[in-house]
Amino acid sequence: MTDTVTTDLAAEEAADLAALAELTTQRCAVYRLLARLYRVEVDEEFLAELKAMRFPAATGNTAVDTGYRTIAAYLSGADAHAITDLAVDYVRAFIGHGIDAYSAAYPFESVYTSPKRLMMQEARDEVLAVYRSEGLDKLPTWKESEDHLALELEFMAVLGDRIVAAAEAGNEDEAERLLATQRNFLEDHLASWVPLMTADLRRFAQCGLYRGLASLTDGFIQVEQEFFDEIFGDEAEAVTDAAGAEEAE
Repeated sequence: MTDTVTTDLAAEEAADLAALAELTTQRCAVYRLLARLYRVEVDEEFLAELKAMRFPAATGNTAVDTGYRTIAAYLSGADAHAITDLAVDYVRAFIGHGIDAYSAAYPFESVYTSPKRLMMQEARDEVLAVYRSEGLDKLPTWKESEDHLALELEFMAVLGDRIVAAAEAGNEDEAERLLATQRNFLEDHLASWVPLMTADLRRFAQCGLYRGLASLTDGFIQVEQEFFDEIFGDEAEAVTDAAGAEEAE
């Protein structure tokens, strides 16, 4: 009887880890898509890749669905001028005219978390410390600050790769540690400023690709928050129950 129970539990844990690996692989793909779109202008090769993609029609999140639908509509009508139009819109949306800190949707956490909307502020130091705690640093070829949105999204994808590796190796403890790191980074950083940036992106972007990107980004962060609430929900409830018990005493 004991052997049967042990075997059943082991099989269940293995199935859970396999499901986690599959889901995390999908999550990583979205993180990397978003990171690429924010990192630099769309070139011909990437435009061809985007046109070949098949976006989901109904994910259960309205913002995600709106984002995919808007991006797909733009891509279906993209003509020979699309590369130029997207390059112009990228500059308009993310770089601006350089007049002040309100001229574009600047993709830097420091801009949206510092009182004077300056770059290279406390947020940059914080994310750099998190990267290095995981043995990571930006590549020498990356000239922007560490709190650029593309780098923060790529960091989440790298953690996701490690979660997949841990899950496939049966290392549940390491997978849980990395999931907790992802959750904390999402709440402490991405969720704290990206919705402000995407609101600006809707104001400045004119092409459907970048307007759709704003909705997709918002929705994906919401989906990620729901994912972590589900993963760590029991833990949070346990802490709340314990606190309530202490107050009752």
